[in-house]
Amino acid sequence: MRWKNAALLALAVLVVGCSSNSKKELPPAELPDFEEEVVLQKEWSRSIGEGQGETFNMLVPAVDGEQIFAADVEGLVVAMDRITGKVNWKEELDLPVSGAIGAGYGLVLVGTLKGDVIALDAYSGEEKWRARVTSEVLAPPAVNGDIVLVQTQDDRLIALDASTGSQRWIFENTPAVLTLRGTGSPVLTNRLAVAGLSTGKVIALDAQRGIPVWEQRVAIPQGRSELDRVVDIDGGLLLSGGTLYAVSYQGRVAALDLESGRMLWQREASSSVGVAQGFGTVYVNMASGTVEGIDERSASALWSNDALARRQLSAPEVFSSYVAFGDLEGYLHLISQVDGRFVGRIRIDSDGLRARPLVVGDWLYAYGNGGKLVALTIK
Repeated sequence: MRWKNAALLALAVLVVGCSSNSKKELPPAELPDFEEEVVLQKEWSRSIGEGQGETFNMLVPAVDGEQIFAADVEGLVVAMDRITGKVNWKEELDLPVSGAIGAGYGLVLVGTLKGDVIALDAYSGEEKWRARVTSEVLAPPAVNGDIVLVQTQDDRLIALDASTGSQRWIFENTPAVLTLRGTGSPVLTNRLAVAGLSTGKVIALDAQRGIPVWEQRVAIPQGRSELDRVVDIDGGLLLSGGTLYAVSYQGRVAALDLESGRMLWQREASSSVGVAQGFGTVYVNMASGTVEGIDERSASALWSNDALARRQLSAPEVFSSYVAFGDLEGYLHLISQVDGRFVGRIRIDSDGLRARPLVVGDWLYAYGNGGKLVALTIK
């Protein structure tokens, strides 16, 4: 078990292209020059405690109504007005937060390295309940008003009562022998609970009973060594209409029909950070640092941008007519959805920017590794 934990941490570093014991490793690409077409304007900025910490957390903020919620690695949870940045409340949990934040139906939900799931009142910060699950929670829990769905590091899916935190059901999966450190946030509708697994599969369960509805393999492990056979779906799933998008490490990016699990299309890809979708195109930030725009009709690449090789790119997010994402030096990049050219850039946090940007309407929120939360609009 000690070997596996060490390997988890090593792979978390490997996937972002950084190897401390390889002299042949190329450095991150230099930032390319370009003619700025879009100016990003800072509307407000707040410091959220210690930020992401040193354990490769992805503590993405969440918006519910007119509030934005953010947490730091040491258990500080902050609720702010998303337009003005005014702090509405703060709560100190004094626990190592690793999965944050899920929000909705009046709840703010965080998970911890110790396997706790804590629900706070969205309007006061008062603790509503806490529950213990089987292992560390590395992604935000999801809520549909009836249940809270939690995916744990050991690939279990656990449904908790949204009002009390009591366990409704648990579904156990056998994780891969070797995995990346992390899980994607599950998708929860009124009918289905859907998650990507370390084995390269996507599974959908009945949300009320935890019974399997369908299962689809996105990636097939290949290679002789366990390192070669790592195919985690860690970047989270994206639901748009009735289509579910998933991408695996050393595997494929795929579009699935939500109700049946039927494969609509697939294409070779390797990413641990997830995808974005817009204008009939799926955007993938590869583990290598290449960004691809993939046509949903043909599954062919419309364009590819490899100018940010080895810069440890965050998950992409669609923002207006652009694709936004961060990098290891804390820059937020904007590229065109049409052809992938650079159109804008702003530095958010010198400690890096690995959490997916959060977009709500005309506003973008970027949460840096060092704890800086910045609200941006296009000038």
